[in-house]
Amino acid sequence: MTPLREQFKRHLTFKRLSPKTHEACIGAVKGLAGYYQKSPDQLSDEQVQNYFVHILEERKYAWSSCNVIFCGIKLFYEEILDRDTSAVIPPRPRQKQLPIVLSQDEAWKLINSCDNLKHRTLLLGVYSSGLRVSEIVALEPAHIERNRMMLRVEQGKGRKDRYTILSQRFLSELEIYWREYRPEKYFFFGVDKRKPMAVGTAQKIYYQAKEKAGITRGRGIHTLRHSFATHLMEQGVQIYVIKRMMGHVALSTTVGYIHVSNEFISTIKSPLDTLEEMNQTNDLRRIQ
Repeated sequence: MTPLREQFKRHLTFKRLSPKTHEACIGAVKGLAGYYQKSPDQLSDEQVQNYFVHILEERKYAWSSCNVIFCGIKLFYEEILDRDTSAVIPPRPRQKQLPIVLSQDEAWKLINSCDNLKHRTLLLGVYSSGLRVSEIVALEPAHIERNRMMLRVEQGKGRKDRYTILSQRFLSELEIYWREYRPEKYFFFGVDKRKPMAVGTAQKIYYQAKEKAGITRGRGIHTLRHSFATHLMEQGVQIYVIKRMMGHVALSTTVGYIHVSNEFISTIKSPLDTLEEMNQTNDLRRIQ
């Protein structure tokens, strides 16, 4: 490891950023240096800009991926090399897309398509408690609080602990799974029982179940988390409660994340139709 990379790594540690963020930031700068086969401190502003054009136009990275690279490189140049990047790194437009949510029937169909007990139980956990994929693979027996029917999420996004609901159905399935697999530290382990399942593996499990169920809507396993929150909202659960269970810092995040599904919209009557029904009722009363 070069002294410059070691310095950047220490800086990220001092900022108390998560290991995943460490990897993303270091990988962003490493990609830039590898593209030119030069140390990043020897690159000009124009070269950095050309690299951004390369990943946008030639490699056609999504904006979400580009944002990660931009942030990593910006952090490196401004806080390690003390270089102003305001004229180098362009403003990053944020694409706002409504989450695609499965209906309750679709979610149940997807989960039930799993013949493998381990896969089925994992997907049940994501949907029943609104967990992130990184949280379900890190789930441990100590996180299950059956007396209060709560599930403890330790060091979730932003390194924060929180509680969410524990489904009775998920708990029952988990007990069956426990007797069958006898997990050690983590419920959903990988090849080594002492280590959690890889996030990529959990994603593959979701995609396989989705294909088998014949469901075409939705993206990755995060779709089940979106569905959990939206279905709670449709049941009338207060948004502040949903915010807490989802682990959001700001309410604005929950407002943007918990959208009203088309299925729910279709059940709502237009004020015009309501007015028409009232008029018809009044007419009937006058006739009577």
